[in-house]
Parts: sequence; structure tokens; C-alpha cells
Amino acid sequence: MLRRLIAILKMQVPQGQNINTVLLIVGLFAIILVLDFFTPPPYALGFLYTGPILLASSRLSRSATLQVTVMATGLTLLNLFIPKAEWVNLSSVMNRTLMALALVVTGWLSERNLSHEEAIARHKAQLQAQEYLASVREDFVSTLTHDLKTPLLGAIETLQSLQQEKYGAVTSAQEKVFAAIVRSHERSLALIETLLDVYRNDTEGVRLKKKPVKLVDLAEEAIATLSDLASKRQVDVDLSYAKSGYHSLWVNGDALQLQRVFTNLLTNAINSCPRGGKVEIVLESDSSYQMVKIVDNGRGITPDELPRLFERFYQGHSDRQSMGSGLGLYLTRQIIEAHGGTVWGKNRSPSTDNNHRVRGASFGFRLPVQQRSEQLSSQS
Repeated sequence: MLRRLIAILKMQVPQGQNINTVLLIVGLFAIILVLDFFTPPPYALGFLYTGPILLASSRLSRSATLQVTVMATGLTLLNLFIPKAEWVNLSSVMNRTLMALALVVTGWLSERNLSHEEAIARHKAQLQAQEYLASVREDFVSTLTHDLKTPLLGAIETLQSLQQEKYGAVTSAQEKVFAAIVRSHERSLALIETLLDVYRNDTEGVRLKKKPVKLVDLAEEAIATLSDLASKRQVDVDLSYAKSGYHSLWVNGDALQLQRVFTNLLTNAINSCPRGGKVEIVLESDSSYQMVKIVDNGRGITPDELPRLFERFYQGHSDRQSMGSGLGLYLTRQIIEAHGGTVWGKNRSPSTDNNHRVRGASFGFRLPVQQRSEQLSSQS
């Protein structure tokens, strides 16, 4: 029988591997067999076979563990017939049966434990692979953006030197060409920065440096920054808020990040307006939230665009985002949600102005209100 066990286990073990484990299991079987078969009937030592079962489970294959479990169960029940006929004794039969069941349960639990350990090992390997891939991606993005930004910055500085006539006189026609190239390079640079920010936000979360901020100041700065774009598009930009609530339009936020939100939404609104159009920034306040709405009188948003406005790289089907990368609104959502706020986009309610039907879109966000005590401390 022991030879049979050795043969079975050798078949389940790769050549030259774990042979010591096989010999150890066989040796334990021999010792337990002798003890169990030559112990007086009232005493049953078959439970000792749990040792070889657990050893096989931890060091050998599932098939080898099954073979060991079957062999241990068989030897435990065989003691009812050899060396004496104990099968006529009901108590001996019950003891041996329960012991055999315990050995089967031990083998089953060992197999389940091995399966869980293998699943954990696979999961750990997957996590390590994902962490490595994330590290490679981060290195790639950082290297790529650096390699792209460096020549762009150099080109912009060179063009600005040409505009300043450091290398000779510049005609008005050349000045226009240089200015157009500079604007193109600056847009490319801004796109690279946006791509890098979106990637960092997705992998690391939005990093905020919060302090009390007045939304009115951010809105006015955004209007001033985009005045050239509005003038070129012949779009009128107005700022509206209740004068009595000027001192209550505070939030606890990152001024630089929120400035990007204003710039993104205002740029989107200006680009969506027709020539001679109008954009209005409306600031509202209540006891819990500050609300910002940027309303335009453009074409509006189509029904299939509405659910996807803030998705990454989504540009829509109209000319609303035709000049962008599809990242501006996605980055806006990241920043607002990091501040604990909400952002939305919808069609404005149609109205009549000078006998003309006015349509358009309304984008906005709301942020938790800044406490009064913190406002006063920041002003002092």
C-alpha cells in the first residue's frame, strides 16, 4: 500500500521537485498506519492523517492532495476490518466514519485555502503589474510633455524676440505672421499642460491649495483674460451679481484651479456664440452654496450631446467645442468635484428678444459657501 502511495505521489510531482515532501508524507503514513492499526479498538488515531493532508496541500498539487486524502480515508475505514473485525461494533463504526468525514473535510478545506491563496497571488501580481504600468505611463507622459514643451517655449521666445526687432526691422505683414504663429504655439502649449493636468488628476487626484476666494474677482479676471477672444468673435461679455451680496460671494477653494474653470466655461460660451452674440456670467448666493452660471445665445446643445458634455475627449457634433480638444469641460468637472461642488450644462429656456427667438446654453457650477468668520479673517 505504501508503495502504491509512493507511485501515485511521484506521478503528481514534477521530476526532481518536492521528492523530499513525498518521502516525508510516505514516512508519516507508515508511522500513523502502525500506530492506528496496533492501538486497542477504543482508541482511533486516524485523525493524525490530517498532518500528511495539510503537508500535501501546502507543497504538492491539488491532485496529489486528493490522492493523499482518499488514501488516508481508506486506511482509516480499513481498520474496521484489519487486523480485527471491528465493523460489528457500532461505536467503532461511528468513530471511524466520523474520523473519515473529518479527513475529507480537511482535504476539502485545504483545497479551498489553496485556491484562495492562488487567487490572492494572482491579484497581487495584477496589482504589481498595474502599478508598474502606471509608473511607466507617468514617466512617459512626463517625458513626452517635457520634450514637447521645450521646443515650443524656445520657438515662442524666438518669435517674441523677432517681434521686438532684436534681429532687425519687422514689417507689419511679418508682425501679423509672427503673432499668429505665437498664438498657435501658445494654444499647443496650453493643450499639453491640460493633457498633463488631466492625466495627473486621473491618477493622483486634483491637488488643491485652498483659501478664501471671491468668485467676483475670478470672474472679472477671466473676462479680462479673454477680452481679445471676445473682441475677435464680436461677443459681448457681461457680469451680473447682486451688489448687496458682493461680500458673500466667497468660497474656500484653490484660486488657480477655479480660475481655470471660469476660463474654460467662458471660452466655451464665447466660441459657441454667433457674431454679435452675448455671454452673461451670473453669480448667485444662498445660505449653503455659491452658484455660477455662464449663459450664451448660441445654437444650444443637441439632445445626444447633453449626457456626454463632461466626458474626456468628447467634442460634440456642433461648433460648440470645435476649436478645443474635448478636455476643457472634463477638467472643469474634475476641479469642481474636487472642491465638493457640482457642475452642469443644459439648454437655456427659449425667450424673445427684439422680436427674435433667443436660444443658447447655460453652463454652471455651485460650491459650498465660505463661512462668514473665515471671510472676515481673510479680509483682515
